[in-house]
Amino acid sequence: MNIFRFAGDMFHLISILVLLLKIYATKSCSGISLKTQELYALVFVTRYLDLFTDFISVYNTVMKLVFIGSTAAIVWCMQWHPVVKRSYDRELDTFRHYFLVGACFVLALFLHENFTFQEVFHFL
Repeated sequence: MNIFRFAGDMFHLISILVLLLKIYATKSCSGISLKTQELYALVFVTRYLDLFTDFISVYNTVMKLVFIGSTAAIVWCMQWHPVVKRSYDRELDTFRHYFLVGACFVLALFLHENFTFQEVFHFL
């Protein structure tokens, strides 16, 4: 653990908390891309698959769980919160993220060190 990793984790955590507080305080998600938040959630879930196989430290495990949980909370608010979901404008969020995920998955099948489930999804 070094100070730069700790500072990076704290800034990342603060940015997620500010976004969550903005959503809860204004009861609005206007200006926030649901598709981007879904991509963040997918990245965190696939990159942190090692939670089930490798223990590095309590700090590392807690931060991974916090990042997954907070991003899932943002996605949940934008999709299912009765008040917040009304402010989401699908017409403005037009990025076709399924093509990006598909292309990344195909590349991950070819660009890996070991052909294992965890390794392929780590590169996704």
